[in-house]
Amino acid sequence: METDILTGKDEALLPARIVYNPFDNNTEGKYLDSERVYQGVPTVEMTEGGRLYYAFYTGGVGEERGNYILLYVSRACNSEAPVLAIEPPTPDCRVFDPCLWIDPQGRLWLFYAQSYAVGTHIDGRYGVWAAVCEKPDEAAVFSAPRRLANGIMMNKPTVLKNGDWLMCAAIWHAFPSHYNSLPEEEFSNVYRSRDCGRSFELIGHSDFEKRMIDEHMIVELRDGRLMMYIRSTGGIGRAFSEDGGVSWSDNGELAHRGPNSRFCLRRLKSGNIILVYHPEGGGRSNLTVRLSTDEGESFEGGILLDGRCEVSYPDITEDGDGNIYVIYDYNRTAEKEICLAVITEADILAGKPVSPAARLGILLNKATGVNPAAEKK
Repeated sequence: METDILTGKDEALLPARIVYNPFDNNTEGKYLDSERVYQGVPTVEMTEGGRLYYAFYTGGVGEERGNYILLYVSRACNSEAPVLAIEPPTPDCRVFDPCLWIDPQGRLWLFYAQSYAVGTHIDGRYGVWAAVCEKPDEAAVFSAPRRLANGIMMNKPTVLKNGDWLMCAAIWHAFPSHYNSLPEEEFSNVYRSRDCGRSFELIGHSDFEKRMIDEHMIVELRDGRLMMYIRSTGGIGRAFSEDGGVSWSDNGELAHRGPNSRFCLRRLKSGNIILVYHPEGGGRSNLTVRLSTDEGESFEGGILLDGRCEVSYPDITEDGDGNIYVIYDYNRTAEKEICLAVITEADILAGKPVSPAARLGILLNKATGVNPAAEKK
């Protein structure tokens, strides 16, 4: 039996299946909102032509084999039928943690993680995969999935001033696995592409001592340094690089105190830096947005997006009019909601919605199947 399991773990190296128009190819009924009992970890992107793409993973009753991804397209911030599903290559695998990103060429990338999941929800090696849509304003047609790296990558890449693409991916040090042991890669890793995504190479890593499910991301500062934020116990860790991401230094201190949860750090088109996170003291509640105008030295304002418990995993995008779209999930087993807020920098600095476009608490999608885990609570 053990031999069979260890052989099966390499099924995660097979490409996932893309199912277009899943509601129309719904032979088992599982894609319907009424049948899904678990969903979360959303991601969002806006095309130049104003198409809002968002995705999340679902399937099963939690983090387990059979998890799959649904992708939606909207022009009015409403929930429509998904345009595709990303299905694991075999029943013993899972696909999860999607990340949407529009590259400098205008192509839409759908990154996601893939893992073998028999007896566990992770296999120790994971895998960063991507499918690419060449013309997202015309049709949501994607290339075949391609494996890019080991690890889990769930935050948008960073394009440096010199044209390099940096992609953050991690082998989670906190979750060793007997399936695949890669201690030499159990860091907050940095991959680089110098050919517009045709290839990626591992160039360096941060070794922040308190890291936990890293989920790290990078901003290039105006002085040429790179600043990395890292999910850690007690809040958000920080590291810096002066050589393009090859080597990293940190003082072991937290940049922001708070719960052990995902955050979002990005440089906006205005040049300011946005941070979406949970402030200290409230757990996964009080999802808040703040703004830095001084290269991350301090963060100003602070608009509360959602004060409920169990709101988490924010991702952002912008449109051409300065509107910022923040997506997040709410209670993945009970409420199963994918939510959106639309704000501007003026709203953040004012500490409340003041712009005409500002809207909080938009419900993009809600699964309504009953999760047995939620019933027990």
